[in-house]
Amino acid sequence: MSIVGLMELRHLRYLLAVAEHANFTRAAEALHISQPTLSQQIKQLERALHVQLLDRSGRTVRLTDAGEGFARYARQALRDLSAAERAVLDVRDLSQGTLRLAMTPTFTAYLTGPLVGGFHTRHPGITLNIHEMTQDRIESDLLDDRLDLGIAFGGAHQPAITGTALFTETLSLVVGAAHPAASSREPLPIHDLGTHRLALLSGDFATRRHIDRHLAEHRVRPQIAVEADSVNALVEIVRGSGLATVLPDAITREHPHLHAVPLQPALPSRTVTLLRRDTAYQSTAARAFTELARSWVHDQGYAPA
Repeated sequence: MSIVGLMELRHLRYLLAVAEHANFTRAAEALHISQPTLSQQIKQLERALHVQLLDRSGRTVRLTDAGEGFARYARQALRDLSAAERAVLDVRDLSQGTLRLAMTPTFTAYLTGPLVGGFHTRHPGITLNIHEMTQDRIESDLLDDRLDLGIAFGGAHQPAITGTALFTETLSLVVGAAHPAASSREPLPIHDLGTHRLALLSGDFATRRHIDRHLAEHRVRPQIAVEADSVNALVEIVRGSGLATVLPDAITREHPHLHAVPLQPALPSRTVTLLRRDTAYQSTAARAFTELARSWVHDQGYAPA
């Protein structure tokens, strides 16, 4: 009997769980099996392959060189099998199915609601799993087959990630009705921004890093009074105070109590992009969401990419 014939899918999953947790006990708990059973199954796999896959000599368990090579192909095999299962279960009439979608945090303030709501209205049988995460995490999860689609920004992507441009996002200074700049119709010179007290997203956000680069290029030292990890929190803070912030113009359009003040020179625009793994099976639900996103962007009159 061949080595492949002696292995079962659980052997692959068990080995990868131990490699992830670096500990038999924690891996067994995650797999909901006993630790002796897990150890026995791993030893069975090692006997079938005639090689040691795990180094058990240290305080933590780690893959040997042979184990690293085997685990790389095991992960790919499980990803391919999962894609094959989704292809078999894919329902062409969209009466049922699942779509796994992630967005960077800024988009949850103005894209998540209308896109997800519109998709559910059209296809109520599709279960949507929505996640908010950084762009690096989105791309990694796409490559690991944990996501079907991601919405982030264009630019350099990880290998095997394909982007479909949706629209161009612009950013402006955003103030509440009580702010002195709210009544101005003229762009604010970027150097004058240093005289305004700001509430900005924290440094974990790509939008904040985008803002910081622009200010640094023009040698502007902002007065940061508040840092927040939520776009919605910034909206409420700016609405009820004399602070200003910098946000995408699309968010201002959704909040009539906010006012967008263009900066001169303006912050560089960014291309909002729909991401997927280029070799991944694209389900009917994923294709339908892509078409909905394109249609919605067009109907909103957003600047084309």
